[in-house]
Amino acid sequence: MSTTTLVSVEEYLRRTGKPNCEYIDGVLYPKPMATTLHALTQVTICPLMRSQGVYPLSELTLRVRSEKFLVPDVAVAREIELPYPARPVLLCIEILFPEDRLGSTFAKCEDYHNWGVPYCWVIDPEKRTAWEYHKGGEPVHIDRGGALNTGELVLRLNELFADFPSER
Repeated sequence: MSTTTLVSVEEYLRRTGKPNCEYIDGVLYPKPMATTLHALTQVTICPLMRSQGVYPLSELTLRVRSEKFLVPDVAVAREIELPYPARPVLLCIEILFPEDRLGSTFAKCEDYHNWGVPYCWVIDPEKRTAWEYHKGGEPVHIDRGGALNTGELVLRLNELFADFPSER
């Protein structure tokens, strides 16, 4: 039988070790180590979003409730708040790892929505497709030639994946 060591919020916020962890009710949940495609997706998104006048913040810790901290791959905000956003950001982007389950990722999007984030995007760098998930709606699959949008922001998948290595 395994036991879980509970960690206080203060301990979590002082934590500097790797891998990066999310925090739910005293329990740390390590994020997987990034693959090359995951890292390339993350680093490519940031300048594409920044050019649209917003702040794409990679691996930003979000306090979605007093005992729950989530870390989207990219959080997109209209303004910078220090040290952590106190208000919901505009968009949370999750990039799938090969071992991720889509249902779990959509559940995480629901946590963002419940906090007040209006838009979530889920990107699959292996298949080069994505899902757009607006608060109050259902996830919508976006094919390779399509684009993700929030109404004010647009991310064209062909632009996102333009410099990716050829598929095997």
